[in-house]
Amino acid sequence: MAELKNRSAYFEYLIESKYEAGIVLLGTEVKSLREGKASFVDSYCLIHKNEMWLKSFHIAEYSHGSVNNHDPLRDRKLLLQKREIHKIESKLKEKGYTLIPLRIFFNEKNFAKIEIGLAKGKKLHDKRESIRQKDMEREMKRHLK
Repeated sequence: MAELKNRSAYFEYLIESKYEAGIVLLGTEVKSLREGKASFVDSYCLIHKNEMWLKSFHIAEYSHGSVNNHDPLRDRKLLLQKREIHKIESKLKEKGYTLIPLRIFFNEKNFAKIEIGLAKGKKLHDKRESIRQKDMEREMKRHLK
């Protein structure tokens, strides 16, 4: 597995800044991620007691796991530096900002990493504009071939 992307995030939100964080996982979760069995649906990040947590991120149970398999929807701790967490926390206090996972991947050292984005929700007309832009790009590619 190279990476899993949260495609709906770019449609629903306007991403202002991105951060790369480590993620605390169990062994069966890592194996399941390598098979690409994860879902971003309804997942989000929050800061609690100066720690960042990933909520509602579904990693399917490992198929060859034993009774000690992990809970698919458990909260997972994200690893960021304190100054980054404080910077994000100050932005989140502003109206309309939210923290969403954008993609999960393995870096060159084979550590699981997650890219999170500080985002603002798009209005309906912004979403229509995004659809229009994609259609135009598709048409341009079609005519260039």
